[in-house]
Amino acid sequence: MVTERLRRAQAQRAPRCGGRPTTIKSLATYVPPRVLTNADLEKLVDTNDEWILQRTGIRERHIVDPGVGTSDLGKEAAIKAIAKAGLTPDDIGFIVVGTVTPDMMFPSTACLVQTKIGAHHSWGFDLSAACSAFTYALTTASQMVATGAHDHALVVGADVMSSIIDYKDRATCVLFGDGAGAAVVSAASAKGDGAILDFEHEIDGSGGAALCMPAGGSLRPPSHETVDERLHYVKQDGHAVFKFAVRKTEEIARRVLDRNGLEPGDLDLFVSHQANRRIIMSASEKLGLEPDKVIINIERFGNTTAATIPLALNDAVCSGRLKSGDLVLLASVGAGFTVGAVLLRWGI
Repeated sequence: MVTERLRRAQAQRAPRCGGRPTTIKSLATYVPPRVLTNADLEKLVDTNDEWILQRTGIRERHIVDPGVGTSDLGKEAAIKAIAKAGLTPDDIGFIVVGTVTPDMMFPSTACLVQTKIGAHHSWGFDLSAACSAFTYALTTASQMVATGAHDHALVVGADVMSSIIDYKDRATCVLFGDGAGAAVVSAASAKGDGAILDFEHEIDGSGGAALCMPAGGSLRPPSHETVDERLHYVKQDGHAVFKFAVRKTEEIARRVLDRNGLEPGDLDLFVSHQANRRIIMSASEKLGLEPDKVIINIERFGNTTAATIPLALNDAVCSGRLKSGDLVLLASVGAGFTVGAVLLRWGI
């Protein structure tokens, strides 16, 4: 019944996912082995495990060792994703890397990942959308494949947030971790159940000051002043971000569902960006979703920015909560502000 309603709704509107159908052919993740627990943070700032857990839902996060960059994490996830898809790096025609922590200003992290994995026939670029980077990048890759420009595209969402976190600021240092996720997007098989069905994205630049890294770009290049004022770290207005994230997560989800003739209860799984347990719970409650249809794994990883959604998807697969044929909605809100959602039928 849900499938029939979805088919009718899509037939009655202009397709946003035009061209040939696309699907997530494979998914893989990687986190660095080093773990930073709440107990570890108690030694760095005035905080404690109970305070962090109650306000964020986080117990631990993974942190890179010195000298490890975003491209290194992305490489590990990408190699696994390509192998899972039954492909070689030379089969990849396009690479998009979602990140706010590139290895350097230039060249792009996509260039670094491309050479590290040996994808000799691909081109690509970085995409900066903060915590919405994976939904934005997934849509971008899907459109590249839908047009027929490429048969296989690689999506990487990776961040080394520990490189831009002030471990003297207890309001932000407890939130973030490092990690990567990668997906291969390919043309969907005519007989397969999997497909990327729809997407919706928006930005609201008026909220940019609520979550940002003030220095390091062309406006305020590095100087003794910017370093002394600790402006090369993440700065956040937590209250403003929380309110916007809850409201927009619900709004973007309803917009996609309504356009496809669906109700929240029709979903098999809701995968929100993992920024804060209370944000996810508040938004899912407003949508009227049962807890068993919502994946939350922030306890083990913290906010890995571009990597949270693939990490959550991977956990859902490994735990048996996500199966081939399931109807899934991805949703994200990030600095910018950026907002995104992708509706898909899982086919792996």
